[in-house]
Amino acid sequence: MLLGAVSLDLFAVLLGGATALLPIYAEDILHVGPEGLGVLRSAPAMGALLVGIALARRPIERHVGKKLLVAVAIFGLSMVVFGLSTSFWLSMLALACSGASDMVSVVVRQTLVQIETPDPMRGRVAAVNSLFIGASNQLGEFESGATAAWWGPVPSVVVGGLGTLVVALAWMKLFGGLAKRDRFT
Repeated sequence: MLLGAVSLDLFAVLLGGATALLPIYAEDILHVGPEGLGVLRSAPAMGALLVGIALARRPIERHVGKKLLVAVAIFGLSMVVFGLSTSFWLSMLALACSGASDMVSVVVRQTLVQIETPDPMRGRVAAVNSLFIGASNQLGEFESGATAAWWGPVPSVVVGGLGTLVVALAWMKLFGGLAKRDRFT
């Protein structure tokens, strides 16, 4: 279950991240300049903040595995919408949805890691989880840049979002225990 939760985030961010391409979107696709880039960069954080506040007031209690997988699928779908959008407002909304769904994923994953890790292995599992998070963000930016150089920015983001959707669906099958997890405890 832990491997499924941690690797799900690794592959979702590796494939679906688009932050490295935001300057291209702001300048060449959305034509919003530096101010628009700043808003685009902040949109995922705003979505995450709103969902974080909502989860603090009303925590996830049931169907945690399904909610984790659905959140990752929503993240991928948000990236597809962002990749195809030529509207600044739709792009901003898609990025806010990506941040919101990522917050759900982070809360569920981190809670599962804390609850499911045996005490003698807690430090090692936390280190691996931290490595996966850091590496996936940096490698995801490299992947976005490389695929954008080959295919262009729009196909890069859309294919990455679709890849994230495929990962979410595959993890439902590969990690059935994770998908069926009802409660944290």
